[in-house]
Amino acid sequence: MTTTLRPTGPLQQSADGAKSRTYEVRVNSRPVGGIELATHAVFGPGVAEMRDLSIKEPDRRRGRATVAVLAAEEVVRGWGCERIEVAVPAEAAAAHRLAVSLGYQERNRHMVKPLSAEPPALPPGIEGREMTEDEYEVWLAREKEDYAQTWIERGVPEAEARAKSDADHADHLPQGLATPGTSLSVLTQEGTKVGTLWLALRDGDAFVFDVEVDEEHRGRGHGRSLMLLAETQARAVGLTRMGLNVFAGNTPALRLYESLGYEPVMYYVYKQLL
Repeated sequence: MTTTLRPTGPLQQSADGAKSRTYEVRVNSRPVGGIELATHAVFGPGVAEMRDLSIKEPDRRRGRATVAVLAAEEVVRGWGCERIEVAVPAEAAAAHRLAVSLGYQERNRHMVKPLSAEPPALPPGIEGREMTEDEYEVWLAREKEDYAQTWIERGVPEAEARAKSDADHADHLPQGLATPGTSLSVLTQEGTKVGTLWLALRDGDAFVFDVEVDEEHRGRGHGRSLMLLAETQARAVGLTRMGLNVFAGNTPALRLYESLGYEPVMYYVYKQLL
């Protein structure tokens, strides 16, 4: 029996080169699942996204998904894509194993934690305060550069990485320090600045966009203190869940988040299309 992809409608194209199309996964003429392919909204038409791959229960564990993924890769190669990206839910263990077996690499993961009713206490001498305008200008320039470099180090071409950094910061900080639902803080020890925190407090959850300990103060537990400060700020406005993103290879950060009770909910993986 032959597993193939059959389009369910015409190829959708826009003036900027974006494409998308949905397909049935078929075994001979029998539909057994579906998949959606699209070019990436941020990285552009040279990068594809694979969405909503599903195989019906009676046809699982028979290699249908493997063939469907390989066929999808051929489709987007035909679109001129050089990379394909997939978001894999943490509970989808079989899908994660399949991605790894086909050469997909983890770039980052989304983790969450339910917050306790009582906010945690900061260590003695440690306090948080609002970031000043002067501090914000310095912080933003460094933050955008560091964020772009993080993507570059994980296989994203420099132009794409810098475009993503500019777009993400413009989207999440449209009004700078005055952006609604945003907290930008400085962590101090006995009055000396030791780190910074960027926290979003909206849409029912809190999300840690960035924690950064100043280089000369690293290795002293300030990363944990920044995370405790984030929890305190979230609880102060009645939020009960915290989310964050951690990049693959950032082992110290991953260990810190795991020790604080964060668990993965989504893995973001990619593959270069040769």
